[in-house]
Amino acid sequence: MKKEAMLYEKLDGGIVNCRLCAHHCRIAPGHKGLCGVRENTQGILNTLVYAEPVAMAVDPIEKKPLFHFLPGTYSYSIATRGCNFKCGFCQNWQISQDRDLGAKGSRLRLSAQEVVEKAKNSNCESISYTYTEPTIFFEYAYDIARLAKEEEIKNVFVTNGYMTKEALEIISPYLDAANIDLKSFKEEFYTKECRGSLQPVLDSIKLAKKLNIWIEVTTLLISGENDSEKELVEIAGFIAGVGKEIPWHISRFHPNYNFLNHEPTPFAILQKAKSIGESAGLRYVYLGNVPNQADTYCPCCGKLLVSRTYFEISQNNIKNGKCRFCRAVVDGIYQ
Repeated sequence: MKKEAMLYEKLDGGIVNCRLCAHHCRIAPGHKGLCGVRENTQGILNTLVYAEPVAMAVDPIEKKPLFHFLPGTYSYSIATRGCNFKCGFCQNWQISQDRDLGAKGSRLRLSAQEVVEKAKNSNCESISYTYTEPTIFFEYAYDIARLAKEEEIKNVFVTNGYMTKEALEIISPYLDAANIDLKSFKEEFYTKECRGSLQPVLDSIKLAKKLNIWIEVTTLLISGENDSEKELVEIAGFIAGVGKEIPWHISRFHPNYNFLNHEPTPFAILQKAKSIGESAGLRYVYLGNVPNQADTYCPCCGKLLVSRTYFEISQNNIKNGKCRFCRAVVDGIYQ
């Protein structure tokens, strides 16, 4: 479904400048931006995926992953196709890298209001814009988020963080939480593997914090690519500099898409990264895609607060946002 896009300006010769993400694509008539889902039609920039989801599910909020945002609740998760990155290690490449928008027959149509109704009927406390990159279906997410807020349903972005300052500020009144990927601390990694750049991601993390959006950060560790001790120290130091209360999720890589020749991340490297994060002063460091590494401990008394088995919570000792044992405040957003 074509709909005029937000955040663009018209230039001479029918060219448009997209201001949605940090690519700032200049798009000639009849062409699309790098994301593949924003098209210049005779000088008008249109989104091609409005109200056309390709993935929907009711997920535990822990799956995003968000461990300090309404733990134990469910989130209605939705995505359209497309992405503004080209990561060769993408876990959802079948939909994020799909550019064949017009050749597959009829699409599912789901209005913003219908998404909110589905979330309500599923007893979800939040709606997550996830699986692909929510920035590229910004207009759809924005309309859903505004309606969700009216129904006291919270909104979550699971994002690569490559949006503009303007886009993040516009969505911020309706955005309660975000898990932001910090894929590397090397510019060359972002350039080569993602077709992006590092600094806009760092800027988004800092701005989200300033805008009082609850943030958690995820790094997918790939052996030989982004797992050197120097880089891990830099990532942990950056996160701690923004806020030591920000949870860091260190995820194990499994071969996928164009990275089939890479081995799964050794557990020893994950443990080393966790130790580096803790040494940097981060209060909450978790290992993802491995069992029994997702428990939350009180940073004050050290006692077990939340016990998790994969995405299921078996024990929760947080009450009114505080440790049940020592009454210390536990960072996050709780019911």
